Amino acid sequence: MIENWQNFLRPYEQAVAELKVKFRALREEYIQTGVETPIEFVTGRVKSVDAIKEKLVRRHVDEDRIEQDMQDLAGIRIMTQFTNDIYTVVDLIRARNDMVVLEERDYVTNSKPSGYRSYHIVIEYPIETAQGERKILAEIQIRTMQMNVWATIEHAMNYKYDGTYPEDMEDKLREVAELTFKVDDLFQEMHQEISESQHALRNHTKRDHVQDENNNL
Repeated sequence: MIENWQNFLRPYEQAVAELKVKFRALREEYIQTGVETPIEFVTGRVKSVDAIKEKLVRRHVDEDRIEQDMQDLAGIRIMTQFTNDIYTVVDLIRARNDMVVLEERDYVTNSKPSGYRSYHIVIEYPIETAQGERKILAEIQIRTMQMNVWATIEHAMNYKYDGTYPEDMEDKLREVAELTFKVDDLFQEMHQEISESQHALRNHTKRDHVQDENNNL
């Protein structure tokens, strides 16, 4: 039985704080080196005590197994501009040596029945405490900003209606989710076209520069 929730959650707060710093620093590194960053912004949170207790009941989780069975006590959310950036971030996380990927769930390609899209990664992350190293489970969610808007509104509505929507509301939410995904596809297409145009322009400029140098010899 957990008697002091503040003490219990302190390592998770440390993990969230450290992970936010690391992913935000990664974003800044891209910007400073002049490379287009796949990370738009990063947020994080530790699950509230009320939310933990509700999930214990809803998922029939034994309190003695909470650290093993509740993988999202520590949560990080990484937002991207474009859908392809999601998979770039996934590859970056897989390549890191300071965390171990335990599980992946791709709800971007395979959306939930509600229309929810996001990429979930469960990691094992080591933190240093006064008692030594401790490995914490954390969940990283990676999604576009458009996906995040939909998920935020859906979550608020789910709370308001206590998880029970009118049938037409479910249909509308799925319809909006599909429209959101189409918007992401259009943004991705536009981004690709601009990138290809810029690449072609740089190559053309480079060829002209080389030709001018040859003419001056």
